[in-house]
Amino acid sequence: MIKLLHGADFHLDSPFDALPEEKAVQRRREQRELLDRLAELANTEQVDAVLLSGDLLDSDKSYYETGEALIGAFEKIKAPVFIAPGNHDYYHRYAPWAVLKLPEHVHVFKSAQPEAVELPGKGAVIWGAAFTAAASPGLLAEFPPIADKNKIHVMALHGQLGGEGVYNPYNHITEGQIAATGLHYLALGHHHSYPGLMQAGDTYYTYSGAAEGRGFDETGPKGVLLAQVGQNKTTTRFVELGSRQYHKLQVDITDKLDIPAAVSAALPPDTERDIYRMELIGEYDGELDLAALVKFLEDRFFHLEIRDRTRIRRDIWAQAEEDTLRGLFLRKMRSRYEAGDETEREKVVLGVRYALAAMDQGEQWRG
Repeated sequence: MIKLLHGADFHLDSPFDALPEEKAVQRRREQRELLDRLAELANTEQVDAVLLSGDLLDSDKSYYETGEALIGAFEKIKAPVFIAPGNHDYYHRYAPWAVLKLPEHVHVFKSAQPEAVELPGKGAVIWGAAFTAAASPGLLAEFPPIADKNKIHVMALHGQLGGEGVYNPYNHITEGQIAATGLHYLALGHHHSYPGLMQAGDTYYTYSGAAEGRGFDETGPKGVLLAQVGQNKTTTRFVELGSRQYHKLQVDITDKLDIPAAVSAALPPDTERDIYRMELIGEYDGELDLAALVKFLEDRFFHLEIRDRTRIRRDIWAQAEEDTLRGLFLRKMRSRYEAGDETEREKVVLGVRYALAAMDQGEQWRG
């Protein structure tokens, strides 16, 4: 049994274009601080190896400060470190992975041809391969099945899992290919969420997910995995590493007279460190001053954006007396509404609103 730290998709030096410039600079600095937490976790957990499965960098270039942070963090890690470059930080002769003076116990896979490295004294072999351009053919397509069953075999790899007969430019991997490898654990990078531990044949595999969210398509906790890998069994444990989270929040302001107070009351506790996208929903006839609302609330968040998704209020029975199919429909539904209990009335109102929206070919959104 060996213990591994599996991480990927740090995307260091991300531009954070959606944030104000001063906060984007702060976020890039905080990304570099992830590396120190990675080192601390690796040493505290006394892992046998650290597998970093690509896209540690957001491109094939890096800030000077980021290179220094990588070297400093890797120097602190006591275990061997293995890096399998991905589509963002692919390996080439001028890439950071080629020019940085990394510690001797850091091994960067440099070829699309899978390579094996012995893990001294652990009865284990670490495999890996690299993207050598922004696009890559399937790196497991020609991978020979593991012959030496006396050792534990794991692989760090960046790639896109998909079905048979599907093609994508990001090292297309199929479950059939994974099962054919004979690996004990495949540590993947590319997807930015942790899907849980999966199995194909005798091979366990998973994505660690991104180490830090960078947008509203990457909400919630982010981090790395601790994996216990043996000949017959593998387990993984998610460890949160990110310093801030992205969240989406909907607030219904129907019948609310004091909008700032209503929104404040709907907020969860401890929002100050995180980044929120708030959507105002429901029915509202007035004009919403979103800029003023953001200014009122911004001290309660690292960053806040608000979107107006409210609908203009309408009297759903206003056309019930028309001598039309719409009027006939509304009269029948009004009869059900008047005869129903509170639950039934809610269902009738919701159904009528959907029906009227369909008749009008869409709801009246504010933009």
